[in-house]
Amino acid sequence: MLLRTLVDAPELGLSVLVGADALDRPIRWVFTTDLRDPRRYLSGGELVLTGLVWRRGPNDAAAFVAAVADAGVAALVAGTAELGHVPDDLVAACRRHGLPLLELSVDVSFATVTERVILALAAERSEPTIALERHRQLVSAVAEGGLTELLRLAAGELGADCRVLTATGRLVAGTGQDLLPGQRAELTRRYLLADRLPRPVRLPGHGPVVLFPAGARGGNRLTSWALAVDGDVDRWPPRHRELAAELAGLVGMERGRAEDRRRIENRSAAALTRLVLTEAGGQAEIGARLAAAGFDPDLPLRLVSAEITGTPTSVAAGLLDELVADLVPHALVAATPEEAMAVVAAAPDRLGALVGQLRDGARVLQVGLGARTRGAGRLVVGVSGPVAVAGVRAAAVEARSARRLALHRDARGGVLSGEEIASHQLLLATVPDELRRSFRARLLGPLLDYDAEHGSDLVHTLRVFLNCACSWTRTAAKLHLHVNTLRYRIGRIEELTGRRMSSFPDRVDLFLALELS
Repeated sequence: MLLRTLVDAPELGLSVLVGADALDRPIRWVFTTDLRDPRRYLSGGELVLTGLVWRRGPNDAAAFVAAVADAGVAALVAGTAELGHVPDDLVAACRRHGLPLLELSVDVSFATVTERVILALAAERSEPTIALERHRQLVSAVAEGGLTELLRLAAGELGADCRVLTATGRLVAGTGQDLLPGQRAELTRRYLLADRLPRPVRLPGHGPVVLFPAGARGGNRLTSWALAVDGDVDRWPPRHRELAAELAGLVGMERGRAEDRRRIENRSAAALTRLVLTEAGGQAEIGARLAAAGFDPDLPLRLVSAEITGTPTSVAAGLLDELVADLVPHALVAATPEEAMAVVAAAPDRLGALVGQLRDGARVLQVGLGARTRGAGRLVVGVSGPVAVAGVRAAAVEARSARRLALHRDARGGVLSGEEIASHQLLLATVPDELRRSFRARLLGPLLDYDAEHGSDLVHTLRVFLNCACSWTRTAAKLHLHVNTLRYRIGRIEELTGRRMSSFPDRVDLFLALELS
């Protein structure tokens, strides 16, 4: 038992005089003495009770405290029935030796304290048997009823609701009242940003919660589950802390089993992805592999391409698998050298909601991703439109192009669907970065340099002019310019770029350069 347990019991009337910061010291036994030097009867870890009968003068305290401190006792409890108070020299001696000193109320006997300690120690020594039986019950609960039964049993033992969340904020299983989506997202954010775990947090609109890690794959918190247990950890008895830690371990085991199941299901994904991306197989072979993986041939498909900058594609595959796990009934995920690729199938209405749901999950993940990768990791996801088996290869190109465009569009990362992008933007997304930079610099470089040197706005003028279909009056109105001023600016643009606005190919070149930027 801990010294704090006795101090927190008001009926014992114990006051801390020295060592308020050492109340977590364990007590091995209790010993009552009024000998001046009781070392021969002490073996360490005892709570020593003394009535101060040994004290004859102010120098006696130093010798007594030195003796019990040398024996390694846990703390000293001084009764005041003999002297009426705890002498200052005893307080000073305990402070010098770093020995906790408690004053016992004159109304409480040593026998009461001794009985409390002995009963508590006896209960603790029966704990291994109780803990073993509890462990058996918890393991049995996982085997028979999965996470739901495990959490129900543990919640009953703890007297607190328990929930398991993914790094995207998805509720895997739990007891008690459902949390609001915003509350789940906040718990996930705290979990991903925590410098160490377990982590106590206060959830707005709910109360105190303790977060435990549960099965971080390869040590990566982004692909693990979080166990959230209601309650204030500072008020938990030791057995509750042990039970919660044990529960987190069992949840982690279940997480590992779920990963193994998905790994087996995804074995066919690598071969299927190779067929789609390399054009090694025909439509019939792709359809056969999808059917073998349990896909309904009547359901439309979407392809999803994901990347986390500066991170192995295996991590992106784990996150993508988590993102799509609860959104569609059928999904296969594989890691390629460039990205993670998923093939998903669902009814049209479910597929229609997929992009928004992916965006919500990615938004939660990005918060923790920035912290776990020191700001270097950006999650970018591209999603194709719905297709039949015959359109799978085109959908893969569309998903990849959407991902690349998302990477260039948003410095923070994001989710982009091919349906949200104009066809020329999808085409431009396939342009290699080096060619993209070269083309942009050749056409827009002179304008950018001129703007920087003269404080002008030629690039913006060009963009508005092209977006207004080269209409002089509409462009002048939008820019709040006189038409003659606009004509001067366009003339300067033509002079610097060597392109003529009267030439359709030249206008296309300039438009593409602006789009690439």
